Amino acid sequence: MNYLGIDPGQKGGFAIVGDKVEVLDLAKSTEAEQAEWLLSRAMGIEFAVLEKVGAMPKQGVSSTFKFGNSVGFVRGLLVAMSIPFARVTPSKWKREFSLLAPKKTKTQKKNLDKARAQELFPHVPKITHNTADALLIAEYCRRVRT
Repeated sequence: MNYLGIDPGQKGGFAIVGDKVEVLDLAKSTEAEQAEWLLSRAMGIEFAVLEKVGAMPKQGVSSTFKFGNSVGFVRGLLVAMSIPFARVTPSKWKREFSLLAPKKTKTQKKNLDKARAQELFPHVPKITHNTADALLIAEYCRRVRT
């Protein structure tokens, strides 16, 4: 069984964990490529978790709109492909991996996430900040669904 983790946004990623481990960096792919990637793997996906995030403080209107558009696009793909999914907050999935670090900067937190993903998936050739959270979200999904 395969589980899909999605960190939405332009600097996010898709990750599948289960029979195989695969990642897609959203910053390096078009929406058409994202849809094609997901469509070619949809039949083997048992369940997906889409990170439940909102606008960030001091984020501009344009950035907030782009982010919301990205989340809507991904939700639409999941619905159209009949992939069951849940939305989970970062604090919920990060707790599973002991990654709640309130006194760290955003970069320090991203580095912790990346290090944990590399620890759990040493065979994945190149884990980036864009794909690390998606891998952890997919692993969270696998753990709570099995």
